[in-house]
Amino acid sequence: MKKSRILISGVAALSLVSLSACVTDPNTGEQKVSRTAIGGVGGAALGYLLGGIIGGQTARIVGAGIGGVAGGAIGYKMDQQIKELKEQTAGSGVDVTETPDGKAILVNLPDGVTFAVDSTTISPSFQSTLDQIATSLKTYPDSLIDVYGHTDSTGSDTYNQGLSERRAKAVADYLAMRGVSSARIRSQGFGEQYPVATNETAEGRALNRRVEIKITPISQEEVNAAKGQ
Repeated sequence: MKKSRILISGVAALSLVSLSACVTDPNTGEQKVSRTAIGGVGGAALGYLLGGIIGGQTARIVGAGIGGVAGGAIGYKMDQQIKELKEQTAGSGVDVTETPDGKAILVNLPDGVTFAVDSTTISPSFQSTLDQIATSLKTYPDSLIDVYGHTDSTGSDTYNQGLSERRAKAVADYLAMRGVSSARIRSQGFGEQYPVATNETAEGRALNRRVEIKITPISQEEVNAAKGQ
């Protein structure tokens, strides 16, 4: 692992420990990372979540034909979608929260049930859960969807980067196959760059191996601005 990544991991691990980052998932009883605690890591480690939409927002809004949500209703719509997603994925190990800046929804797919070891094929037992997520994305169509892949630090940087990209694309392709407009979806792999736990333990590595679906609601004002450019 490169020195810069070690530094980021060390800062992240220290911040997470100091903020009691691990919480017990009520669905599975397992220890998971608290998204609130992750917010304390800072922009360096959370740039991929706090940054812009993959590929730029303007072109994607126009290409996806999104109508947009009235500005005052975005918060209400987000709360409703989060509530429904939590109910629909209960017991699956999926974690549904807001992103630390409160501007998007983050759906964390656990590695152990989403994929087999070193595989990019979605486990048949997890497909029904992804079907529920796809249904939610179709029910709330005024959003852009970014799918992020992450690995632990086991293996080379090159291998981990490729694996994270293929897994993110597999989830993105599955959502499109289930009827979510492909124009709304982009995927990206980050390899081992953004750990949420230590890579020194099996439990930490399991948390770091994940795929995240970031759902960013788009307002009518943003749609109008994009069409005006």
